[in-house]
Amino acid sequence: MSNMKIHQEIDIKEPVLIAAWPGMGNVALGAVNYLRRKIEGTIFAEIEANQFFIPESIVIEEGLARLPGLPKSVFFCSPQHGLVMFESDAQTGGLHGTHLLHLILDFAQKLQVRRIFTGAAFPVPMSHKERSVVYGVANQKDLRDQLSKHRLKIMQSGQVSGLNGLLLGYAAQRGIEAACLLATMPNYAVSFPNPKASKAIVSALSRILNIRVDMTEIDAFIRETDRRMKAIEEKIQEMFPTAGKEEPVEQIGEKGVPQYIMEKIEKLFQEVRTDRDRAYELKRELDRWNLFKFYEDRFLDLFKEDQ
Repeated sequence: MSNMKIHQEIDIKEPVLIAAWPGMGNVALGAVNYLRRKIEGTIFAEIEANQFFIPESIVIEEGLARLPGLPKSVFFCSPQHGLVMFESDAQTGGLHGTHLLHLILDFAQKLQVRRIFTGAAFPVPMSHKERSVVYGVANQKDLRDQLSKHRLKIMQSGQVSGLNGLLLGYAAQRGIEAACLLATMPNYAVSFPNPKASKAIVSALSRILNIRVDMTEIDAFIRETDRRMKAIEEKIQEMFPTAGKEEPVEQIGEKGVPQYIMEKIEKLFQEVRTDRDRAYELKRELDRWNLFKFYEDRFLDLFKEDQ
């Protein structure tokens, strides 16, 4: 494991690994970071990321250009809770992402990790005032059934994109139990941190792992975020009087827009950041489903980055 930098050896028998990368609403990474800080997890290893992350842009300061710093990919541990936690500052795709996942799983097997949890956002047409609901998906039937016993809804179909989801598939190939916890959040606010959804995942993990977590800090963040979300919702209601009305949570997106289309649109937004030619397909999908006005500011922001 030439890319691994071990700061100290740990002695945890068959730990549980919780892993997170950035994503919509920073839901997963926000949850794991909060949990790790509250149980005082300590760093014990990290991945030297130079082979896994390729810069997509330069940083300009005072008219001078430089390459951005490499994102951090760090392992923390909490021996008293039997936990190993992995946090990364950035997603990566393709072969680089696959190699990174295999490196993480190699290290997990060396530590004799018995189970893995990841997290993700589940954007739905809901108000910020509503409770965030946690769905679960697992790579083995027994673990899926255990999630139900902990009051999690089971996602019956769909996709979980990014490394937070792919880790489950590669873990299954190695016979390692893994599950992803997905917390609902307003689909109009995927670009903003959503501490309410992060808290829902922390609460679910605390039940599953039998850990007490002080929620005082995140509750304060939720109150602050709710004030901003209220202003956004009021503007959306002015533009779209029917937006945010109750519908089944599995039906993501505006009324009549299938879940797989919303997932495709989110994927296209990510792809346009590195391939501007994909913008034509994104615009076509937004127009096809009458969603352009809903996403107009976010669409235009993609091209402000070029200016």
